[in-house]
Amino acid sequence: MSISKPSRTMASSSFLELSLGLLHSLYTPEFLLAYASCFFFLYLYYLLLNKKSSKIPTNWPLLGMLPNLLLNLHRFHDWLTELFREGGCTFYFRGPWFLGMNFFITCDPANVNHIFTANFANYPKGGEFSEIFDILGDGIFNADDESWRSQRRKAQLLTGHPQFRSFVAKYSRDKVENGLVPLLSRLAERGAVVDLQDVLLRLTFDMTCNLVFGVDPGCLSPEFPAVPFARAMDDAMEALFIRHFVPRGWWRLMKWLRIGTEKKLAAAWEVMDEFVAQSIAKSKEEKNYEGSLLTSYINDSEQSNDIDQDSYKYIRDTTVNFMLAGRDTTATGLAWFFWLLSENPAAESKILEELGRIKKAQHCRPTTFPVLFDAEELAGLVYLHAALCEALRLYPPVPTEHKGSVRADVLPSGDEVPPGGKILFSVYSTARMEGVWGEDCAEFRPERWISEQGRLRHEPSCKFLAFNCGPRTCLGKDIAFTQMKAVAAAIVCNFDVEAAADGHAVQPRPSVILHMKNGWMVRIKKKKSDP
Repeated sequence: MSISKPSRTMASSSFLELSLGLLHSLYTPEFLLAYASCFFFLYLYYLLLNKKSSKIPTNWPLLGMLPNLLLNLHRFHDWLTELFREGGCTFYFRGPWFLGMNFFITCDPANVNHIFTANFANYPKGGEFSEIFDILGDGIFNADDESWRSQRRKAQLLTGHPQFRSFVAKYSRDKVENGLVPLLSRLAERGAVVDLQDVLLRLTFDMTCNLVFGVDPGCLSPEFPAVPFARAMDDAMEALFIRHFVPRGWWRLMKWLRIGTEKKLAAAWEVMDEFVAQSIAKSKEEKNYEGSLLTSYINDSEQSNDIDQDSYKYIRDTTVNFMLAGRDTTATGLAWFFWLLSENPAAESKILEELGRIKKAQHCRPTTFPVLFDAEELAGLVYLHAALCEALRLYPPVPTEHKGSVRADVLPSGDEVPPGGKILFSVYSTARMEGVWGEDCAEFRPERWISEQGRLRHEPSCKFLAFNCGPRTCLGKDIAFTQMKAVAAAIVCNFDVEAAADGHAVQPRPSVILHMKNGWMVRIKKKKSDP
């Protein structure tokens, strides 16, 4: 019996039906999920396999470069420096999809000059900046356009007035003589270990409160009283730092729920507002704010003994901005300065040599203690000024800057910035780029600030961004140097500062302000002999 062969048409039809049936059985939701997962992880494996040892973060599907950022957030500034050294001075960070976290990061002085000076009008602080830094209110750091111009004119008139400059110089010397030196002397006699960063923050807090409010809170007293405002400001700066690197919706939700860093920020806000209100009330009650910055703002805002709500908010925002600028930046710069001197004793010897010439002019005896200096005497010291600049270069108190674009633009680096683009500037990394500061960029070398003629060498502010650049250049630069020189000269000339323990890690803290993460524990000793 013969068996007939199936026709080609019948075979094709059966194969098609079988294939469709198989596909139908496979393409279930569970299969599709498993297939997508396998594809995702195979793609990740492919990216890792081809990444080799690059420092450039992987741009993951959906997540972008956020995982690498979060892994390195504890060492953010050094991480950025590594990225720039490998990939050039401008880097485009890609955040999670659809969350608006893409931004340029740059340490290129040409880009800084373009954005901060040449095309200044196209790069305001912007609405996102003021939302992140909402605790500063409508103060000068957040303000743009006419509000900023008006506040800057006002602040410039006040801080530039000869009477105020004289007040700063006199008070700084008095505070060093009657507050800092006696405290350090007692610590030296006891052989006590102390966090020098904490001491300097207390000192500058007292100094700034006096300059802003006309009130000295006495935080530098030997009892080391708790300083709620200072603690609140530290908590606030850490929370604001985190806001830069998480999706806006996340921190907004945390703020609404009052959880995590946003809970600490809300508590800090209340403490800061309470302190400002009490300081204003105390100043008005005791009539002791004459000569302080508060004087002019109160006189401008009131015709009677009452300050209306809008005027009070203006004064509150202004004074909080001044407190941040005066307390944190100066103390942080000084803390890193003394740490760098401890690591570079030859630089300290040169400062002592300079101060020794002033001592001879003062006819100081070898047993004179303490030796103090007036602002006029310190103003002409080249090496001291150079050493402070070098410390601010390597450890800028504000290690990053943040700008937004209004219109599309092309940076000198060739990168295209879209409208509404975000740009982050790493001031910390700029100091560590060989193409900007030379092969010895990572070294503490004050001599780079001194010309062959022995004069101070000028460096463009787009390269040395410690005091900002362009129209927003810091108005308190001269005041900061006056205070830093008074403190630096008094400590260097009268005391030895020695690290209290080996292995204590001195490293930057991930915050808006470049505090030392764990402080710096030291022993203070009186100088044994004349320099």
